[in-house]
Amino acid sequence: MNLSYQVCSRCVMDTSAADISFDAQGVCNYCSEFLAHSRDVIHQDPLAKKAESEAFIAKVKAAGKGKRYDCVVGVSGGVDSSWVLFQAVEHGLRPLAVHMDNGWNSELAQHNIANLVQGLGVDLHTHVIDWGEYKRLMQAFFDADVIDVELLYDNAMLGVNYQQAARHKVNYILSGSNQATEGMRMPPGWNWFKYDKKNIKALAKKFGAVQIRTFPAIGTLEYVRHRLVNRIQWTSFLDMMPYNKFEALAALAERYGYKPYPYKHYESIFTRFYQGYILPNKFGVDKRRLHLGTLVSAGQMTREQAMEGLKGIAYLTEADLERDKQYFMKKMGWSPEELADYIGREGRPHHIYGTELPLWEMFQRGHKRFFRH
Repeated sequence: MNLSYQVCSRCVMDTSAADISFDAQGVCNYCSEFLAHSRDVIHQDPLAKKAESEAFIAKVKAAGKGKRYDCVVGVSGGVDSSWVLFQAVEHGLRPLAVHMDNGWNSELAQHNIANLVQGLGVDLHTHVIDWGEYKRLMQAFFDADVIDVELLYDNAMLGVNYQQAARHKVNYILSGSNQATEGMRMPPGWNWFKYDKKNIKALAKKFGAVQIRTFPAIGTLEYVRHRLVNRIQWTSFLDMMPYNKFEALAALAERYGYKPYPYKHYESIFTRFYQGYILPNKFGVDKRRLHLGTLVSAGQMTREQAMEGLKGIAYLTEADLERDKQYFMKKMGWSPEELADYIGREGRPHHIYGTELPLWEMFQRGHKRFFRH
């Protein structure tokens, strides 16, 4: 059944989410589900949360005894991962900071990472993917007209973190993923399964016969090996402590000169162009609704503030968008006509090119406790 256009009366999710529904008061299922499954995390008793955090930290320290590092923290330059790294050091852990460089880092992200790593005195491992290889992989995704071009970055980031944890025999990866700022579920069709190495390889082969050499792809079997054989746990560290994004931003700015981004995940030039231009114009998806709606539901922002944040384009100014558009075309070697042609083409689903999602779901049914991430 096609719904007439409607916006949730409590958060800011709307009928662009295919499976959205509303109750008699106009409240959507997205924020209702979020509050139901996140309540125990966001509103957990402070003493219970502190006890959980202290027990976990003691476990990480014990497992890391005699090793150079006791945990791995993936850093992107964004506030969530930066706060994880800060909190890890504050609690006496010895993290290895891991960054995945795909050639799209903003100068601001590099500045934030450098300041934080230097200020905290931690080691940083940066995996640099060959730009020519990554560019060809991106082109394959564009040629396929699939929605989740960021599957490439997300998969590589996961792969690098697990590889470094295995290399240093570290049992814990501390993640910036958390309920308070990103606990609302992603609407169907807005992204794709992040461990789909088969999908990446299929697109690479079909569109340009791209050779994968420096791209650290991870699939279901590698994930299972890391979890079951290497005993590596991916943990949402921020869920173990009170976390307010705006308070964290203020603290990072004061101590380490951290500079914020206008929207979530805008530390990457491509990510902000993808979220701010490609997604809304080619696929009709505005991820600001999900990000801001989560903050509203978590009590970190008013609905009025979120509605104000949704006005206009997903850039501070048209000039900023035009600057990124020109940068993207130059870096990818596209003409304005090629960009317009890409935006005008209809999107196609990932699964038609091959996927290992059924394999993941098979393992998930048999080993539910290993597939929480």
